[in-house]
Amino acid sequence: MVAAKILAVGLVSGALGGSIIAEKAHLQLQRLAEIARGVAISHVAHGPLQHEGCTQQALSVRRDWRAFTRREKKAYINSVLCLQKLPSQTPHHLAPGTRSRYDDFVATHINQTLEIHYTGTFLAWHRYFIWTFEQALRNECGYTGDYPYWDWGADVDAMEKSPVFDGSDTSLSGNGAYIPKQPEVRLSLEGHPDIFLPAGTGGGCVTSGPFKNYTISMGPADLVVPGRNVSTRKHPLTYNPRCLRRDLTSAILRKFNTYPDIVNLIVQSKDVWDFEMLMQGFPDSGLIGVHGGGHFSMGGDPGRDVYVSPGDPAFWHHHNMIDRVWWIWQNLDLKNRQYDISGTGTFLNVPPTPNTTLETVINVGYAGGDPIAMKNIMSTTAGPFCYIYL
Repeated sequence: MVAAKILAVGLVSGALGGSIIAEKAHLQLQRLAEIARGVAISHVAHGPLQHEGCTQQALSVRRDWRAFTRREKKAYINSVLCLQKLPSQTPHHLAPGTRSRYDDFVATHINQTLEIHYTGTFLAWHRYFIWTFEQALRNECGYTGDYPYWDWGADVDAMEKSPVFDGSDTSLSGNGAYIPKQPEVRLSLEGHPDIFLPAGTGGGCVTSGPFKNYTISMGPADLVVPGRNVSTRKHPLTYNPRCLRRDLTSAILRKFNTYPDIVNLIVQSKDVWDFEMLMQGFPDSGLIGVHGGGHFSMGGDPGRDVYVSPGDPAFWHHHNMIDRVWWIWQNLDLKNRQYDISGTGTFLNVPPTPNTTLETVINVGYAGGDPIAMKNIMSTTAGPFCYIYL
């Protein structure tokens, strides 16, 4: 029955091809999510991956930020602000720039960036990373609500009006102060053609919302700024306090993160290699995928810095959506996709390293959580996890 439903959805996509309009693609994405949810719940009840703590009653739900009430949004925001006030647990000699518990997560990402992007661990490592952040919110700051994601497709026309970025007290703060006549943003990777992206409608320090007084502590490490420049520091883990900057760019979101883009990523990827590379952007394709599109549409500092990007509080919403899309894709063919891994242990296999396997052990440093094998973080309803998406 599930296979028949998946086939029907796939035929709709195939019939519309590249001309899928946003409304139909949105409905299709909702249907795909419904199928994935049904498979995941059934697997909890009857599948071999069940562990003692994950039952249908214990399942937590991750929801679109738009579906949160004002009170729910405030509760989540306050828990993040709490984490930004708690002391760091990272030894000073390892990351002298950390000043808060939140910074522990930023330091971990800085330290491991070249081992967790364009690698075999990309999806699962970030799944464990964002879950570890959720556990810190709950266990250290008393958060009891659902974990939110950012539905990119709903915001492609006007990011500034998004409930994620509208600058209200229930947002993750808004745009940066406007800097006029910003040049294009150039993405450069040695051995590959440059990619040029438009600058946005901000560029300066965030001026409104709950995080307007938030201080970025570390970096930059590889910050792409408008023009032909990249801002770097020799020691990005040292202390370098500065404001949170944003440069919201709806044009980038419209190019890479529409509902048709999301649906096509899910239905056209036949294996995890295709899925990951479409999501991140095949080198030489001129594309940055939904992953890069989400980050670069936020712009600013640290939004345009692949190393320091968790410093923007919207990082977690973005990567929960990344995880949601992977979760949908996995559950549409669980037998073949649950444990599907492809890639090595280094960024685009430079320098060459062995293939990632299910026995590969990853860690998230002093962010928390124990080192864990890949085989234990491939399902959202097994290992340490027990959650689904709406």
